Amino acid sequence: MVFPMDALRLIRNRVSQEDFNRLSRIDNPKLFQFIAEYIKLCNPETIFVCTDAPEDRHYIREEAIRTAEERSLAIPGHTVHFDGYYDQGRDRKNTRFLLPEGVDLGPSLNSIDKQKGLKEINTILKNIMKGQKMYVLFFSLGPSGSEFSIPCVQLTDSTYVAHSEQLLYRPGYEEFVRLGRSDRFFKFVHSQGELENSVSKNIKDRRVFIDTEEDIVYSMNTQYGGNTIGLKKLAMRLGISLASKEGWLTEHMFIMGVRGPNNRVTYFSGAFPSLCGKTATAMLENETIVGDDIAYLRKKDGTIRAANAEKGIFGIIQGVNSIDDPVLWEALNSPGEIVFSNVLVTEGGFPYWMGKDGEVPERGINHAGEWRPGKRDARGVEIKPSHANARFTLGIEVLRTVDKEVHNPEGVPIGGIVYGGRDSDTCVPVEESFDWVHGIITKGACLESETTAATLGKEGVRRYDPMSNLDFLSIPIARYIQDNLNFGKGLKTCPVIFSANYFLKDSNGNFLNSKSDKKVWFKWMELRVHREVEAVETPTGLVPRYKDLKSLFRKVLNKDYSEESYNKQFALRVEKNLAKIDRMMNIYKKIPDTPDILFKVLKEQKKRLEKVRNRK
Repeated sequence: MVFPMDALRLIRNRVSQEDFNRLSRIDNPKLFQFIAEYIKLCNPETIFVCTDAPEDRHYIREEAIRTAEERSLAIPGHTVHFDGYYDQGRDRKNTRFLLPEGVDLGPSLNSIDKQKGLKEINTILKNIMKGQKMYVLFFSLGPSGSEFSIPCVQLTDSTYVAHSEQLLYRPGYEEFVRLGRSDRFFKFVHSQGELENSVSKNIKDRRVFIDTEEDIVYSMNTQYGGNTIGLKKLAMRLGISLASKEGWLTEHMFIMGVRGPNNRVTYFSGAFPSLCGKTATAMLENETIVGDDIAYLRKKDGTIRAANAEKGIFGIIQGVNSIDDPVLWEALNSPGEIVFSNVLVTEGGFPYWMGKDGEVPERGINHAGEWRPGKRDARGVEIKPSHANARFTLGIEVLRTVDKEVHNPEGVPIGGIVYGGRDSDTCVPVEESFDWVHGIITKGACLESETTAATLGKEGVRRYDPMSNLDFLSIPIARYIQDNLNFGKGLKTCPVIFSANYFLKDSNGNFLNSKSDKKVWFKWMELRVHREVEAVETPTGLVPRYKDLKSLFRKVLNKDYSEESYNKQFALRVEKNLAKIDRMMNIYKKIPDTPDILFKVLKEQKKRLEKVRNRK
């Protein structure tokens, strides 16, 4: 351990005079102790301290090319990064919380004894950066200088991680200078470890450990952004813990503005698991985007206001095309700073991803090396041209639909909250809850979704995912649900809670929705927030009237909407809903301290459904 009095001395001996001068502008002994601790442990050959200056940020971009962690593409500003073949998704198994003796976060949260975990971390990190350069970077989660902001310091030896975070987060060096000795900041240590062919070699020692007591995240022997870009989902765990202590919410939510009559803009936040349409929804054409992934929610003057923790997007690119995603398509095909990961690169230097417009190229380079159609891996599995979890990273300012309030230090007022998942047979395309408590429980706490390629493991498995946040919780589930229930108390203007489902299928496995239908569902939700259309009451919530949807389909999409389609989409699937309630009841009966109100609300919904069934 490095003691405070020794920290500056150690740093002075390891960094250049210029870099030491940069650090010495910050009057924060706790920060110096953290940096010194991991310089000593990781033992880098050189260290670069990055300020908010444009030339420093440019240096990081140039280093990403020099180190071959990124390669330039044909369109100016575009680069590509490849992760290792078996390092392509969040590693749930090796993502753990460091918990002191006697602390239990519940059975669904992966944890390890803190002292045992720290011993393992220190063993793996010992000299892990030997011969490499450590980058010391400062960022701000949330708008700088506001009550939403959380300063962060990142230590990494990966230029890809450093560059990605520059695109995704607001600069924070001057924020640290301004705040001085404040100890309210998040800390991140990452090393990609030994490289082989420019990818992490020792993935058997891949670890992502989280310490919510000290607000530190450790990540090692991995390059995939979901495991390494510390300020994203890793910081989200720290944020959930901090929010619970301070009385606000950190949520896995987009923030978007939906245009209503007379140029009115109503802001929505929405929680969708990965590959369930979250980013595509946040980028709907003719609407506005504030953020696509992580939202901080606070109560202010009787309303809920939300701010985007980020300023960029690390999104799944599979299926992005010019018809369904015109806003994103335009950005991805225009000059500007964008990092693609795990796509196919054609001989002409253009990225190709699954679902992109045009024919599949005949050859190229991807995460498996040189690629041709029919190529198989060592297990005989066919290698697709682009990985199903291929990504893009860009700054939100390159989108033409970016909302003018994106950096508002006060956030934006939330009129509606939407919970959505990948559900083939139960939930209707859009439905409004009866009230805040009913919505938090039946739409949020009981959210289910079928698994996708965004996580390691089998796809297509129905998985319960409360508020689309199960993977990222750092507090017990029961406490998290109670925090959400409490958050709705005492509001003068309470957001309306909805569910959305873009993946409903018929008995033959055909989708009952087109991708563009979501534009109509959100226009209907916007009108419902202002109570400008009526709704049909069902045992599970409030659904649109056919005549309102018919009008909206014509107005928004310029197409007919048949009553037959309406009846198929909004049919009440009684048995499926009853089965879901039974699944949820069984799950929550096993979770200690689950709020009693959850069981009460579910039992009431079950009775309403049984009453309908018994009438048939």
